[in-house]
Amino acid sequence: MKPIDPKDISKKENYAFLTQTIVPRPIAFVTSLGEDGVLNAAPFSYFNVVSADPPLVMISIGKRAGERKDTSRNIVEHGSFVVHVTDEDNVNEMNETAANLPPDESEVEKVGLTPVKSTAVDVPGLQEARIRFECELEQHMTFTGNEGETDVIFGRIVHYHVAEDVLDKEGKVSVDKLKPVARLGGKEYAKLGKVFTIDRPK
Repeated sequence: MKPIDPKDISKKENYAFLTQTIVPRPIAFVTSLGEDGVLNAAPFSYFNVVSADPPLVMISIGKRAGERKDTSRNIVEHGSFVVHVTDEDNVNEMNETAANLPPDESEVEKVGLTPVKSTAVDVPGLQEARIRFECELEQHMTFTGNEGETDVIFGRIVHYHVAEDVLDKEGKVSVDKLKPVARLGGKEYAKLGKVFTIDRPK
């Protein structure tokens, strides 16, 4: 085994190693509202579920040149957001929203996505996603590293939306129908692949 001290390598090298080894990662396709009402959309693969009771998700958003990215600033200031599941049908649109746009320009409009009214929050969701989670800001934390800072957002899910065409006969989400896409390192993504089961020990 080759030992590596993360303090001895750069932020870029740490990022590369982590994103190449902690795989696959789900991709949060997030919408948020700016103070001027502009609907922002952006993807984040430092993302996962945290708890079922309460239902919580976590998104990690690195700062750029010491400044918060639009999504984290919008969430902290506005207090709500919507997380969408990235799948094979919306992955290209998700990728296009990663472009660096000024805060007063909407990725949703530029990419041609379709806003839909939410049920429990005032941030619109995206019609192109089969599953979305309406969230309220539960907690915001900031962590400082050697070369920058990272915002970590904890969101409490207050409403679910799921397309009926991804449900099986028992009403459960079928991953074969959902076709989720995962993030790997660099420019690489992954489809679901072969699914297998393992019984848990009693």
